[in-house]
Amino acid sequence: MAFELRWYQREAIDAIYQYFSAANGNPLVCVSTGGGKSVIIADFIHGVLNKWPDQRFLVLSHVKEIIEQNHEKIVAQWPEAPTGIYSASMNSRNTDAQILFASIQSVHKRAEELGHCDLLVIDECHLLNSESSETMYSRLIAGLRDMNPALKIIGFTATPYRMKQGLLTEGKQPLFDEIVYETDIQRLIDDGFLSPLRSKAGKKKIDLTGVRTRQGDYRTSDMEAAVNKNDVTEKAVTEIIQYGQERKAWLIFCVSVAHAEQVKELLVAEGVEAECLTGETPKDDRTRILANYKAGKIKALTSQGVLTTGFDAPLTDMIALLRATKSPGLYVQILGRGLRISPETGKTDCLVLDYGGNVERHGPIDRITVDHIKAGKGSGEPPVKECPECFELILAGLQICPACHYEFPEREKHEAEASSAALLANQIEPEWFDVDEIIYTLHEKTGKPPSMQVSYRCGLETIREWVCFEYGGYARQKAVIWWVKRFNHEPCPEFTDDALNRINVVRDMKEPCRIEVIQDGRWQRVRAYDFTVKAGTPSEWNDNPAGRPKPEGFNADHFDVFDTDIDF
Repeated sequence: MAFELRWYQREAIDAIYQYFSAANGNPLVCVSTGGGKSVIIADFIHGVLNKWPDQRFLVLSHVKEIIEQNHEKIVAQWPEAPTGIYSASMNSRNTDAQILFASIQSVHKRAEELGHCDLLVIDECHLLNSESSETMYSRLIAGLRDMNPALKIIGFTATPYRMKQGLLTEGKQPLFDEIVYETDIQRLIDDGFLSPLRSKAGKKKIDLTGVRTRQGDYRTSDMEAAVNKNDVTEKAVTEIIQYGQERKAWLIFCVSVAHAEQVKELLVAEGVEAECLTGETPKDDRTRILANYKAGKIKALTSQGVLTTGFDAPLTDMIALLRATKSPGLYVQILGRGLRISPETGKTDCLVLDYGGNVERHGPIDRITVDHIKAGKGSGEPPVKECPECFELILAGLQICPACHYEFPEREKHEAEASSAALLANQIEPEWFDVDEIIYTLHEKTGKPPSMQVSYRCGLETIREWVCFEYGGYARQKAVIWWVKRFNHEPCPEFTDDALNRINVVRDMKEPCRIEVIQDGRWQRVRAYDFTVKAGTPSEWNDNPAGRPKPEGFNADHFDVFDTDIDF
């Protein structure tokens, strides 16, 4: 293979294998925008065909750009790959390839022509509405299952939820059974795989008074009237130009086709090289405009209804939301356009200008996770505030703006402090703690399977985490990852008692000398482990686990009993 997998890409692939070894359903993999889903898909397919060369793959997506990207990645990694493409927009109608990349619009009525498939991969699967049997995906899947009832389906997306359904594993007749892996956006930023985001609220905001809701989101006609009130659009464009002077590539998301054209004309009138892309843009013009933008020949792209998925332009370093949305999925997809890194263009972060109150409405994109999205419950409380001096959107609990050093007046005692940042939670700095001792105990909670509580004694502080061997889905996958880090890919126990016996009696595992901890709401969350051998810490026996002294027995009663409210 030509590319070396990043740690989380390998974990995602391992999670798929782990799921299929224990279950017969359809797994869902959540990888943030810019995290390299196409690399994961390519490596997974290559690995499967190495072990089971008679398997046949169908890889579906909804736009030409994603088909091209997924196809190019597997060919780059595996030049001899038996691939083909079925897409009318690409003038290719291959039906025989062992690895077939296809457009859902082109093949949804052609299951018989495609023939027998063993594994179906659906990229950007949040677009699939499994509650209806009359959609393109539903019809195709039904046809494929008629030929192969044992068809396995794997979904990939950065946003595993829909407005009405909630999580894609919930609602009526969900196609996917479990979310088996989810990336941590902040961790990927810390590791240099994604670009940091910073945000400013627009000085002139869209007044949403009287804007009605239709199908779960703001009604386009009402919002179009709102952006044209009191010269909001003109004033916003002036501000966008001001903030964008030192920025190389801008994406501006608008309310309607007419609004996108209007914003483009305003930019051009001010001497900015700009183009407009909408669903009405002819195919050849679309190809030309996107190529010029990615090459840096166009400063700004205005858009409506496009560029939220399947658009890869790493140089994007400014995004303006000249619209409002109630959809957390759309919000995350839009901001995801700025997450890709671009060292070659000198990009250090992506500035987000929000004129629709979206950041306050939805909160940090790295906090909109599978644990926080529940059917019908929205995305949580808005935890940000706006600096009155520089309009930076910052962590609500901060007293000094990190951008301009404005000092907020003392707040009333009854005001609660928020625990999340604006676009990302990186204003809460993680901290490394040296570990003096580790205690492993059984944790039981009424109505839940038992789990293992791990207590890290760090000086005078005790930090805890819970390892859920007997749970399903993502909690189980996290337990597998936790185990592999300590036992070098040895199979993970299914039962908590077996794990505790191995850890407390046999004691032949690696242990960390320090842990990285971040405040996550009311809880402290362990994010990373350092297994470097260090004398005087639990890690000192990592090179010789058999020599680790066996415990004489211990009593955990002197530790605080901490029963969490977290629903694993």
